[in-house]
Amino acid sequence: MDKYSSPRTRVTQPYIEKEKVKGSFTEEEESVLPPSRLWKAGIRAVLNLLPKIMPEVIASAQLLQGDGSVGSIRQLNFTPAFEAFTYVKDRVDIMDNEKHLFKYTVIEGGPIDSKLKSYSIEIQFQATSSEGCLSKMTLDYDTINDSLLPEEKVAKMKEGIMGMGKAMEAYLQANPDAYV
Repeated sequence: MDKYSSPRTRVTQPYIEKEKVKGSFTEEEESVLPPSRLWKAGIRAVLNLLPKIMPEVIASAQLLQGDGSVGSIRQLNFTPAFEAFTYVKDRVDIMDNEKHLFKYTVIEGGPIDSKLKSYSIEIQFQATSSEGCLSKMTLDYDTINDSLLPEEKVAKMKEGIMGMGKAMEAYLQANPDAYV
């Protein structure tokens, strides 16, 4: 296990290509909620729910282009409480309702152009034998320079992305009739 790994995290070794490095990490979390509820709330309704359940961080979320399916462009705008960035804009790459598989690529904002050339996130909800699910998130990135992101930057990215998932799960548990 290297310095970027934890029991639930898998990090690939860097791949150097003309002064940029491709990195990746995977994080998994178990949930008592079924995949269908997490999918409906956390993927299909995320633009409506995030500002509602995380108003201290997410000022607004909007669909800029498309209908939310593959090819759509979305934007999250952060409050001043989130000091690192003011917004992120992403493109939906995969939206598989049957496999509960979603992938998007951040195309503007956030760490794009300051630390990363690009990054994409793939999320999948898989049913477990206990009627809950395993949420798996993989983030692939290309750095601007010739090294992997420092451990603390990786930890911050995980914290932000997984924090949204945990807020969504807490909301669903507190509202058992929502998104059934």
